[in-house]
Amino acid sequence: MESMGKKRPRPRRMITPEFKAEIVELCQRGDRAVGQVAKDFDLTETAVRQWVRQAELDAGTRSDGLTSDERTELARLRSENRRLQQDVDILKRATAFFARETR
Repeated sequence: MESMGKKRPRPRRMITPEFKAEIVELCQRGDRAVGQVAKDFDLTETAVRQWVRQAELDAGTRSDGLTSDERTELARLRSENRRLQQDVDILKRATAFFARETR
């Protein structure tokens, strides 16, 4: 019954882009399946599949998602949009405050 307990979370590791590129290359070569590569390097299969998918998007061999550059730009635009919305909110509050003061 000991196996019925919760799994301990996998420790988070810092993985370099070079390492990811090597793993993707191994998978794309076709010598081994994605699951086998993940097991050999003690990685999750889901992570390896995401790395392969992103590499294919970046290379242009796939078109069902955003490239890394597009993701970066989207994150920047969302951040800028959030800041601008805060600016508008501040200006609305200031306008309401000064409108009450002048009456």
